[in-house]
Amino acid sequence: MANLKEIRNRIASVDSTMQITSAMKMVSAAKLKRAQDAVTQMRPYSNKLQEILSNLSASLDLSENKFAERGDIKNVLIVAVTSNRGLCGGFNNNVIKEALRLAKNDYADKNVSVLSIGKKANDVFKKTEFNIRGRNLPSHMEEIWNDLSFDKAAPAAEKIMDAYTAGNIDKVILVYNHFKNVATQIVTAEQFLPIVPAESDEESKVNLDYIFEPSKEEIVESLIPKSLKIQLYSALLDSHAGEHGARMTAMHKATDNAAELNKQLKIDYNKARQAAITNEILEIVGGAEALKG
Repeated sequence: MANLKEIRNRIASVDSTMQITSAMKMVSAAKLKRAQDAVTQMRPYSNKLQEILSNLSASLDLSENKFAERGDIKNVLIVAVTSNRGLCGGFNNNVIKEALRLAKNDYADKNVSVLSIGKKANDVFKKTEFNIRGRNLPSHMEEIWNDLSFDKAAPAAEKIMDAYTAGNIDKVILVYNHFKNVATQIVTAEQFLPIVPAESDEESKVNLDYIFEPSKEEIVESLIPKSLKIQLYSALLDSHAGEHGARMTAMHKATDNAAELNKQLKIDYNKARQAAITNEILEIVGGAEALKG
């Protein structure tokens, strides 16, 4: 059994760690509320924009659109969205694993590059063969999390769209954590480019005669870039909220574990202290008996 001084030092260390994890939990809880509100406010707008685009594109031939699907796919870009900081459980690792799985399995026969949004993804992929090179795209975008906003997300989406229209990329996949609730983040891999035509439901389709100003073609041409920017921004908002939810959960568990460890260390300390006192009493009694003899 460790001596009393070692146990006291461990108790002090665990107390200090517990204070840090508890503080981080409270900070993440405060930030989560704002991030969750941003996600909640964005989703209705994003869904309505997609609905309008689907209704318009249903009656149009999008095969000639510059964001339409191409015949031969050679170059694939995976956009891996992680955080800049850790201590959030498997939040970042799950995205990295999914991006690697896509690169090595689903697109093993393609030329795959990974665009990292967040320091954790960049730290991993900059050392692999999937590190992005050229194509007029940044190698990583860590600063986007410093003050997340649509104005910061839109230029990133524009660069990806420009690379696609220039023919440098044939397909773009977003990999991020979809925010479901505080304790649950779902790793999602969704197609960003080319645009996927909405599946029409014949039973629910309603034929209405609208007058469009300007034409339907012009409206779709302006809506598609806006929709793609919103899609990327929504993924970033989901990931941002999911990060704080995952960190809050992880710090809550860490605090509970530290409290349990602290309780066990105090029991061990009391046992060691009692054993030391007993040994001292035995030595005193033994010395007294020796003097009598």
